Amino acid sequence: MTHLEPPGRLDRPVDRRLDHILGNASAEVTLVEYGSYVCTHCRAANEEIARVRGHFGDRLRYVFRHLPIPGSELAHRAAELAESTHSNEEFWKVHMRLMTRSAQLTEDDIVVVTREIGLEDKNSQQADLIAQRAKTRIDADIRSAQASGVRFTPTFFINDRRYDGPWDESSLTDAMLGRLGHRMQSAALDFAAWGPSAGVLLLLATIVAVLISNSPASDAFETLMHENMGFVIGTEAFGMSLRHWINDGLLTVFFLVVGLEIKREMTVGRLATPTTAALPVAAAIGGMILPALMYWLLIPSGPWAHGWGIPMATDTAFAVAIIAMMGRRVPVELRIFLTAAAIVDDIGSIAIVALFYSEELNLIYIAASVALGFLLWSFNRAHVYRVSMYLLFGVALWVCVYASGFHASLAGIVLALLIPTRSPANLRALISQADTIIAAEAQRGDVLRRGPSLPAIRALDAIHDRIESPADRLLRYAATRSSYLILPLFALANAGVEFTSSVWAGHEPLMLAIVTGLFVGKPLGIMAACALAVRLGITAKPEAYSWQQLLGAASLAGIGFTMSLFIAGQALTETTDFAAAKIAVFLASLLSAMTGALLLLTAGERSAQRPAERRSSTPAL
Repeated sequence: MTHLEPPGRLDRPVDRRLDHILGNASAEVTLVEYGSYVCTHCRAANEEIARVRGHFGDRLRYVFRHLPIPGSELAHRAAELAESTHSNEEFWKVHMRLMTRSAQLTEDDIVVVTREIGLEDKNSQQADLIAQRAKTRIDADIRSAQASGVRFTPTFFINDRRYDGPWDESSLTDAMLGRLGHRMQSAALDFAAWGPSAGVLLLLATIVAVLISNSPASDAFETLMHENMGFVIGTEAFGMSLRHWINDGLLTVFFLVVGLEIKREMTVGRLATPTTAALPVAAAIGGMILPALMYWLLIPSGPWAHGWGIPMATDTAFAVAIIAMMGRRVPVELRIFLTAAAIVDDIGSIAIVALFYSEELNLIYIAASVALGFLLWSFNRAHVYRVSMYLLFGVALWVCVYASGFHASLAGIVLALLIPTRSPANLRALISQADTIIAAEAQRGDVLRRGPSLPAIRALDAIHDRIESPADRLLRYAATRSSYLILPLFALANAGVEFTSSVWAGHEPLMLAIVTGLFVGKPLGIMAACALAVRLGITAKPEAYSWQQLLGAASLAGIGFTMSLFIAGQALTETTDFAAAKIAVFLASLLSAMTGALLLLTAGERSAQRPAERRSSTPAL
């Protein structure tokens, strides 16, 4: 499951005693810059800041904090020189001189500015005191930069929030004014960066679906879900209900994301080596086999026997959301384990659907699907890196897979496997190339009026494309849309169930089998598989988490929800059977969530107590 990096927050609030403030000290907008005097980008941004300050006037206060470029003696000397002043006004005079005296800071600049402020006239004792005071202040700024998540210079914070947008005057002004577009983007990023956000949104969609199903709007909603939508090309027509477009169309994007995530994990991630992959893979296999076996033992035959795949699934979004809400009580290694196991579980669920829940197969469309898959493979081997080519033929592959009788989501997995990865780019070479292009464009007389030339834009686009592989770029683009749009839509379209006695009547065996498989079979299967893998020496359990914590994570894997509903929709054709399966999945998921959370909470308290007990039992020396 892909998450966004949390937005940076300013670690140390602006303080008149510790910071140099330019402008109205009580201004409504605060702009903090972490910069270095030898950084050419900081010097260029200084011109934009001057224009922004002129635009805002007394509404803006500007703060400069030091982050000298590592390894640059000149950068540290320049920062110490600026901090050798005795007042805020003197600091800003020196600051502006260091930033603007020449295009690139030189040793001569240091000498001249030192002479201008009279630092040469100080005796050695005074100079040492001034240097020590300056170093203390610079070190405090560096610590603040590290705590605030600053990675490069310049980095800006607007009202304590890191600004990650362009450094031009217009973009900075939009952010400072808090215009609607920027506020919406900031709010969306904050929500997406919150660990449980995807699970919370999924839960809200489920609640809405259940409320609609038990309200007077139920019939109207079902009519909407059955509304036929499609298109006509010549004499050929293609159409499906809105619910089928969500389940067979949009959900394919979710499986594309799952495929891209497992591909990334197997190449550069947590499944890249047999040692690290063995435990989550074993857990996923055990967590699929035992629930299916328990279901089959309870319902060995009859119309419901085909539903053995329902308790095999894990809802990654909900499981990860609960772990994220526990914060530091859960070791990072355990989160990694659960996420990796859930991704492998999703792949297994897709394989189960493709192999056992497909309709009558059409050999012509199967052949067409194979041909398109071979074509995409050829693109990969020929080093075709244009994502648009893969998406275009990926849509054609989806149509053929759907028409072949296999579930259309299989196309998402195939496409994910065939979209190419790429070795990391030489960033130094790309930066040098981009600097050369931009410098050449900046010398054109009409660049400020007309913008960069078309050849320059194309070259910069090519540089941007090279930074990321096609697979990584598509995953970054599709992952958030899958988590925050597609899965909630799927829940809204499928999670609704009417709580009436007719749903329960006669369906007790079906519901018992699903609940038993998810709530009991899932954690037992995961624990048994992990214990067996460790006992056989195939892998080792990380010391970072205990067996009880592993059991807690295994219980969370019993939250089947979206994937279980998806398989239930394929396995149970009768409306009442599907409704009973939904209630069973809800119940099992709730029990699994409560049990897993309780186990993790109690295990976390015990692990926190052990160090204290060891300290108290240590004899005094």
